[in-house]
Amino acid sequence: MSWSEGAVLAAALIALTVWWVWVAASRLDRLHRKVAASRAVVDAQLLRRATAASTLAASGLMDPVSSLLVGEAAWGALAAGGQDVSGLAALPLDLDGVGARAGDPHLQQHDRGLAESELSATLRAVLDDVDEVAELREEPGGDMLLDAIAASWYRTQLARRFHNEAVAQTQRVRKGWIVRLLRLAGHAPVPQTLELDDAWPDALGRPGRPAASAGRNGETGREPHGLG
Repeated sequence: MSWSEGAVLAAALIALTVWWVWVAASRLDRLHRKVAASRAVVDAQLLRRATAASTLAASGLMDPVSSLLVGEAAWGALAAGGQDVSGLAALPLDLDGVGARAGDPHLQQHDRGLAESELSATLRAVLDDVDEVAELREEPGGDMLLDAIAASWYRTQLARRFHNEAVAQTQRVRKGWIVRLLRLAGHAPVPQTLELDDAWPDALGRPGRPAASAGRNGETGREPHGLG
């Protein structure tokens, strides 16, 4: 092999290597953007769910204790998501104190997953009876409020699953030797999955489907909880 042929071969190898690194870096950048976009979608749906829950709590359609529990959990979720709750409608039973606690900077540092999980558990406890949910839907505006919670909750499950899959894919790519050797990720933090309890309240009914009805033994038929 002549010197000129060797130079051409070396140049081709260098060009191929540069192209490979560029492709890897571009793919990693797209994955990081995908993770950021999917997390924004999850946050938007969680915000809609918490807002719908706080509106339901302030509607006066539920009993005072349920309104208090749902209102406090909803305001806590909104605050954990960085939302300003000072402008929300006043809740029954003088919940102004709840709003003040929700605006506390210490509460805003509370783990988002724990706050959203608490809201899920509270809503499941309040909406655990098919007959009571049916009566609530018959109240003026009740059907619309429950549909808003159901729609945002269902979309949250789908968005969170999509986000976690994007995170897992990004984590796998970042473990590649070329990415670690050349530090293609730069100073970008390793994305983490969003873990929270978003198991579905059976009595609420899926969007577009009727709520689970009582079986022959008086037990409520159940759908699988959550989407992962």
